[in-house]
Amino acid sequence: MTDNGAPTEGTGAEQLGADPQLPSTVSIAGVVLSRTESPPSLACWSGFFPGPTGAAEIGTSLVIEPAAPPDEATLRFAHDIVTQFDVFVDRASEYCRTRLREARFGLTTEELSWLDRPELPLAGPEATVWADRTWAIRFTESRLRLADPYGILVTFDGRRPVEVEGLDDGQ
Repeated sequence: MTDNGAPTEGTGAEQLGADPQLPSTVSIAGVVLSRTESPPSLACWSGFFPGPTGAAEIGTSLVIEPAAPPDEATLRFAHDIVTQFDVFVDRASEYCRTRLREARFGLTTEELSWLDRPELPLAGPEATVWADRTWAIRFTESRLRLADPYGILVTFDGRRPVEVEGLDDGQ
């Protein structure tokens, strides 16, 4: 996003076999996200934000479906998420602490005991933001079996977590 909130345009969209009307880069909170290959029906930009002091970088993707340049409202929404990401990670973690106790997740007795520890067995949070103002945090690392092999996804509607799921090969 430029100073006036407009997407930052770049070059190189043609290299992706993408619509040349889509910018090859957008900027959110001072970090440039680069256009990545995606099906023609959507547009995706990805990049990394610095994590809190001593923490790993935060992977972030912005997805627009149908494919179009992101509008100012979507860029502002993504900016709000990344600038408060630690707060949202805490919300997602507490949501997992509660919801993963449900029988439908099939956690073992040992895994359920991990949910009582101060540090949950969840790490490597990444954010994906969609233009419809839904978004998700994917914990890329976890000792929980349901996280094998792609992690655990917590979907948000605005600022509120609304669903959690384990990501397996079928998703």
